[in-house]
Amino acid sequence: MYKRILVAIDGSVPSNGALREAIGLAKDQAAQLRIVHVIEDPYAYYADVGVPPETVAALEQAWRQAGQKILDQAANLARQEDIQAEAGLLEQENRVSTVILDDATGWQADLIVLGTHGRHGLQHLFLGSVAEGVVRTAVVPVLLVHRP
Repeated sequence: MYKRILVAIDGSVPSNGALREAIGLAKDQAAQLRIVHVIEDPYAYYADVGVPPETVAALEQAWRQAGQKILDQAANLARQEDIQAEAGLLEQENRVSTVILDDATGWQADLIVLGTHGRHGLQHLFLGSVAEGVVRTAVVPVLLVHRP
């Protein structure tokens, strides 16, 4: 039985499926639910190619606002199912998978739920996989939800 379920979302169709699954599990298991969204660091992408710092800062603020909106919508969905979820907007300091795992460890999650895009071949090779990174190093069970 799970008592502390963490779900990481990014606003995509697969992550929305993971959110619905996590809400259902939290309701079924009478578990606490934590919903997290990781804001990627725009400086890592744009500062080295000469984009002005004020532009990068504006981009970071826009990403933060978009992430908060994703979290607010997810928390509202949980409330509609009578689940009071806590939400966390996380800053990327390492790989996204590491940020998720660090938060799950700190919060003492006993299950991590993630959506997966199910990419294969070159697309997976070039884009990487947050889900794969979490699965490879998690010390608690990970539930992957694939929703096309």
